[in-house]
This record gives sequence, structure tokens and C-alpha cells, in this order.
Amino acid sequence: MEVGFIGIGKLGKDAAEVMAEKHNVEGYDINKDVAATVSFKMVNSIEELCKNKDLIFIAVPTPHHPDYDGRYPTSHLPNKDFDYSIVKDILEKVNEYTTKDQLVVLISTVLPGTIRREFIPLVKNYRFIYNPYLIAMGTVKQDMIRPEMIIVGTEDGTQTGDASKLAEFYGTFVYPKTRYEVGTWDEAEAIKIFYNTFISTKVALVNMIQDVAEKNGNVNVDVVTGALERSTYRILGPAYMKAGMGDGGGCHPRDNIALRYMAEHLELGYDLFDSIMKAREIQAKNLAEKLVSIAKVRNLPIVILGKTYKPKVPYEDGSSSILVGYYVEQLSVSVCYDLEDPIEGVYLLGHYGEHYDYKFPKGSIVLDPWRSFKSNDIEVVYYGNTRING
Repeated sequence: MEVGFIGIGKLGKDAAEVMAEKHNVEGYDINKDVAATVSFKMVNSIEELCKNKDLIFIAVPTPHHPDYDGRYPTSHLPNKDFDYSIVKDILEKVNEYTTKDQLVVLISTVLPGTIRREFIPLVKNYRFIYNPYLIAMGTVKQDMIRPEMIIVGTEDGTQTGDASKLAEFYGTFVYPKTRYEVGTWDEAEAIKIFYNTFISTKVALVNMIQDVAEKNGNVNVDVVTGALERSTYRILGPAYMKAGMGDGGGCHPRDNIALRYMAEHLELGYDLFDSIMKAREIQAKNLAEKLVSIAKVRNLPIVILGKTYKPKVPYEDGSSSILVGYYVEQLSVSVCYDLEDPIEGVYLLGHYGEHYDYKFPKGSIVLDPWRSFKSNDIEVVYYGNTRING
């Protein structure tokens, strides 16, 4: 198929690369420098991109203000919806150069009801479908080829017509047994954002168990979460059942923030999403207090290893490590990140399985919230394991 892809950013670039292995893909982005980083053709205008395309994918941001990205506390900020101005601008521009023979596929994350209320009035000359991705930084290509599910939103929620055409397209490169979840626009919006929030809730809950273990004493959080992880009858599978650092990334914190806004707007009368974000912040504060207490007793500086939101990605959006560092600094203690030249200090392992080969100087202490790092040379404190006998 002839495919156009608008938004060659953090996720869009790799997604378009996967499509380009099986289809003729052309891309467009306001950042012209991306042309040197992709294998497919980049064009200079939306008009040129729309010409003779069967499918046109839109993967542009629906951002919050940077204050809401999760690196720093957000629970005190006013509730806010996403900013849809970029999506609206693209939808209107695409209108000028498309026909009813062309299918436009929106990928961007939005709150339930947004497409029907905000976007569809702008759609005049082309057919429209919603198809948000469940892909993560660092594993975009793998997630595209073998997704947990493909979410498709249509006006009436049926699997025929445009939904069938989209499935035919994905069938050329995704795992053959991939599950499709087709619903209305509103249902697809809800599946996407509540998928992320469910993960945030799971992370917040297992980290709450970690806090209980730390403050109660004589409890190893991994024994508790391990038992729950294996309880697959009433509790879902093992993913995100390793207590450690808080939830992070470019989606999860901000999705909860947007859902806080929605809970207020719909007058639900309660706000689970606010509780999730507050729990995330308090859990980070608890880790910061533990770091500072060790540092003050030993008179050592604090170093956090793993400033990005997860291993092997360059992005700091929603980084729990930065959030912990923020609370350290609120206690009038300075903090360093990812030092190339090791110093004697108190180290926090922000990433599971990463920096285990770091050359910790003699006299250093490692605070490991994942309880997996081992060393015969320096002291390691397992946060969340207060068992008297280890």
C-alpha cells in the first residue's frame, strides 16, 4: 500500500520504519533534521504527503505543559486535559489534500469523547479511524510486530469496512495471531488510556507494599509480591509486579493527570487517578528520605544512577529517578546523576538490571529498590526487604 506518516518523532519514527519494510512509506515532520535518520522518503509538505496515499497515519503529540510530565510533583497542580491543538491543525490541513478514497488513521492518545466532540467536526474530505498504539520507548519495533493487541475505533464500532482494511494492512507485518479489539471511537480511546492507567495503578500498589515492608519491618516485599504474582486466578499476570521505582515515561503519568481532569469534569465524586499520582510522589519521597538518612549518617554525597525513565532509552519524560532527586533536594541535600567518574557516595539504582557493573568506590553504599544487585566489596541496602534474617 501507499502510506503517508505524519509525525516522525520518538514513537513515529520506528513505527514508520516497520511499515516501510513492507510498504511504500513517505513521512512528514516539522523537524526537517529527521530526514537524515530514516530509511524511507521524507517530503516537505502535507500536500505532497497526502498525494496518492491509501493510508495516512497521524502520530503527533497531545502534550501537557512540561510541568505535568511526571519528573516533578503534579498532585498540587490544577487538573488539565491534553492539548489537542496540534492534532486539530493536522486534521484540518489534511482535509485540503485528501478525498473519500483515502483513510486517515489517528494514533495520538486522547481522552474518551475527544474524537467525537473535538475532531470529527473537522473531518470533511476523508475517511477516519482511530488506532492508538500500545508501544513503549526502546521496544517500538518489537511492539509493532508483536503487539499485545491492536486497538481500532470506528464510528459504529464494527469490524467491517475501514477496520477490515486496516487489519489487512497490519496483517502484512504483525504476528499472525495478534488480537484485534474493535469498538467505537470512545471505546478505543478508553481502552488505550485505561490500559496505561491500569499499569500505573499496579505499580503504585506494589510500591505501597514496598513502603509497608520498609516501615513495618521483618517483611521482604518480594515474598509478598511473588505470592500475588503467582495468583493468576483473581490477580492478573506477572508484569509490573516487581516493586521498585515509580511509574514513568511519556504516557503513564500524563494520562493519569488527564484522567484527573476528566474525573472532575464528569463529577464522578471520587478520583482514583489523583490518588495514584499522590502515591507515586509519596513513594518517591520515601525513597529520598531513606537516601538522605543514609547519606547524613555516613557523611556521603548522593548519586542516582539511571536518570532516564527506563533503561536503554534517552528520554527523561516522567522519570521517577528525577522525582526522587527532586525530593532529595527539597531536604536541602544535593544530588548527582549518572557520574562517569565514580565518587565515594550513597548510590540509588534507578533502573532495574542496569549499572550493576558500575565501579563503585570503596566505602560507597548502594540503595537498591529492586533488591537484585549483589556485591562482596561494598554495602548494599535492599529497600523494601526488612526481614530480620534477610
